[in-house]
Amino acid sequence: MLKGKKIVFIGPGVMAEAMLNGLLARAGVAPEDLTVSGPRAERLRELAERYGVDTASSNPAAITNAVVVVLCVKPQSLPAVLEGLQGGIPAEALVLSIVAGARLEDLTRALGHAAAVRAMPNTPAQIGQGITVWAATPTATPDQREIAREMLACLGTEVFAEDEDYLDMATAVSGTGPAYVFLFMEALVDAGVHLGFPRRIAEQLVIQTLKGSVAFYETSPSHLARLRNQVTSPAGTTAAALYFLEKAGFRPAISRAVWAAYERSVQLGRGQKRAPVGSE
Repeated sequence: MLKGKKIVFIGPGVMAEAMLNGLLARAGVAPEDLTVSGPRAERLRELAERYGVDTASSNPAAITNAVVVVLCVKPQSLPAVLEGLQGGIPAEALVLSIVAGARLEDLTRALGHAAAVRAMPNTPAQIGQGITVWAATPTATPDQREIAREMLACLGTEVFAEDEDYLDMATAVSGTGPAYVFLFMEALVDAGVHLGFPRRIAEQLVIQTLKGSVAFYETSPSHLARLRNQVTSPAGTTAAALYFLEKAGFRPAISRAVWAAYERSVQLGRGQKRAPVGSE
């Protein structure tokens, strides 16, 4: 359903590029059907040279005849972008927002346009291995929802949610999740270096351990706790390590981190550009 339809990206950032790449590589969309709009001429030129897409420096001019308008700007920039687009979205177009915290009700009211989808992709979308949770307004037609689904599937796995509140939850779990994984990997690599491994070997051990563990879990019918117990021999090395992780509050720290990300997503949706002073 995407071929021959004009898709406009407002904001030429990393996720916009991931979607461009996915549409071109995995959905058969032609470069001439893709337009990217933004204020940085050098970034627009880079995307045009890399992908052959059209570019524009004016958002209202870019969305003329658009079938899909993708909002991929920073939350702090969204109010000004919405004001500039207000009343200008083509009547039959779908607005697809990947702006963290921006609720559908606020988007549709600010734009004066009812058909919209809100989505939360994550960083692995850049290689087609992401996961995206999305929700739609009741006025989005079945065809528009299918368009959104096909676009988001180009980034990896897509999960439709009837309840928009799941988007803030997804922001905290899968949207921010890669950062938790990278921090854990970094800590594990540093621990290996501390033991005496050269960094390149420590990195190799950590990367393959994570990849192998995920692959093993995906082929196993067992619960995560059961798999962990299979590795944990009584009075063994794993038991000793897990004891210290639990004693250090590993689980509560993860839970608090996810909750903090969730609260921040809600705050962004309320227009709070900065976290409250003294917040954890």
